[in-house]
Amino acid sequence: MSQPAEILKHQFSKSLGLPWMDILPSSRLDEILEEEVISYRSRVYSPIVTLWAMLYQALSADKSLSNTVKCITTWLTAAGVQPPSSDTGAYSKARGRLPESVLQRLIPETAHRLGQTVPQGHHWCARPVKVYDGTTVLMSDSPANQEEYPQHGNQAQGCGFPLARLVVFFCLITGAVVSAYIAPCSISEIVMSRLLYEDLEVNDVVMADQAYGSYVDLALIQQQGADGVLRKHHARKCDFRKGQKNAIGDHQVTWKKPHQRPAHMSEAEFATISKTLRVREVCLRLSLKGFRDQHIIVVTTLLDAQRYSAQQLTRLYGWRWPAAEVNLRHLKTTLKMERLTAKTPEMVRKDIWAHLLGYNLLRSLMEYAAPLADEARARLSLQGTRQQFNQMLVLLATATQSTRRRLYAHLIETIAKDLLPVRPNRHEPRVVKRRPKPFPRMRQPRSVLKARLAA
Repeated sequence: MSQPAEILKHQFSKSLGLPWMDILPSSRLDEILEEEVISYRSRVYSPIVTLWAMLYQALSADKSLSNTVKCITTWLTAAGVQPPSSDTGAYSKARGRLPESVLQRLIPETAHRLGQTVPQGHHWCARPVKVYDGTTVLMSDSPANQEEYPQHGNQAQGCGFPLARLVVFFCLITGAVVSAYIAPCSISEIVMSRLLYEDLEVNDVVMADQAYGSYVDLALIQQQGADGVLRKHHARKCDFRKGQKNAIGDHQVTWKKPHQRPAHMSEAEFATISKTLRVREVCLRLSLKGFRDQHIIVVTTLLDAQRYSAQQLTRLYGWRWPAAEVNLRHLKTTLKMERLTAKTPEMVRKDIWAHLLGYNLLRSLMEYAAPLADEARARLSLQGTRQQFNQMLVLLATATQSTRRRLYAHLIETIAKDLLPVRPNRHEPRVVKRRPKPFPRMRQPRSVLKARLAA
């Protein structure tokens, strides 16, 4: 490895790598690179330097390649080493060389190790909970992106952006991304989530909205040794007068396997699903001050009504919105992942994995600050964490060891003190106040419009 690469690796590990000193040490990174059989010549942008640079880029407000290269040249200059050219070509090629599988492997590993730091008593009913939901991501309108991730079908050719669908599993306690799946928008969220069920662990509890509350989903979750708490699908009827009654609005029934096989499943896969499924249907009352109580029905494979009471299930399902919808908003809005600038599908996916990995890094900092905030994880600010961490990076990279310890302790204390205000029963209308600019929508390809201007 070249001297600049060794210096950069050391500086990145002292700054960006500090939250993962125990979760993802340098030795583990070297093992993963060795397992992926990655070899490289002596160059500044080694695989580890490139990985840390991509994380820095994902967490920065300015996500351009030139901003990341300027950071690298500045840090090398501060270390007294001749910096490389400020041209972005070398870094761009290094991003292309780094395998997508490396970024993809690091996400579940960091989330799993972070989850192990959480005391058992903080879990819901002493069980880890995963929450999942889907969203979409826009990308640059290049021919390669359009071919693999076509634009929405209701837009004229050349007038829309390529669109990818993303399904993410979050850890309820830490908020970290446990696993994710990227596919074209033509593939359903339900199909994608069923592919992710293979990543579930024994004793997990899985929570999602009513789009997933079907027989097949519950059966596949149970095959992994996990349990589901899903809002009942609107097409399935529920009659609390039947079945084994636990309490008012709480009973156990036996569901029968549907006759029709889902189109995405093979005959062999469908045959592995049990012919009957014992489930529990519970009517939950969600109260919001100033509004009528809302009654929803959840279906679950948690049959023990004493341990998993209706009150416990109500408390659990009340966490679904901040654990899924708010975290997806953090990814897309706070980390600005809503529209990516990469020109090829492979780089789009790498950018998404880098953002998910950067998000886990911020969640690690917040988890370390939680004990100082009396375990008020829900009130810790992810945006404030990102801002404070970015302010500290240069100082952490260039400081002495004693100063670095003091700065890092100050960083954790600041995150713990920067709490979101208490806003119980907050309810805001989903409207946009800012008026759009008075320009017409694009209804023809840009080349046609430019030719018309030149005529």
